Amino acid sequence: MSAKKLLSLWGLKWNPFTSELPGDALLVTAKIESFAWRVEQLVQEGGFALISGESGTGKSVALRIVAERLACVRDVVVGALERPQSKNADFYRELGDIFSVKLSPSNRWGGFKALREKWKAHVASSRIKPVLLIDEAQEMASEVLSELRILSSADFDTT
Repeated sequence: MSAKKLLSLWGLKWNPFTSELPGDALLVTAKIESFAWRVEQLVQEGGFALISGESGTGKSVALRIVAERLACVRDVVVGALERPQSKNADFYRELGDIFSVKLSPSNRWGGFKALREKWKAHVASSRIKPVLLIDEAQEMASEVLSELRILSSADFDTT
């Protein structure tokens, strides 16, 4: 039986188990709505948000919903880290790619300064912070999480 016939048998327009499922076809539960609202408020204030739970509970879908909503907010730059298990050098390369900052892998300090200046300039011009979504963040090395914390702090003594 073809995929199209199988979907029509169940009254579905799209396969609900693929990433091609349109955002407007995703089920937004009250908990996801609350999480998305809190993240939208956090964008204006700054900080970190965490979504956790067992495998298959919809964390990635919730991040997708949040990303689509934030993409509609004026002056918000949303980036998604696709390789959370990367080491520091690859982490900086990926951030540079996401936020359009040319980085040299041999100069981590220069990359840090360039990314930090880009973020500061964006915050100063729009008063809204850039957003970095990390799916499967539990795969990140503690050194990379530390780099992210330092990189994203407004001043070196705050987070």
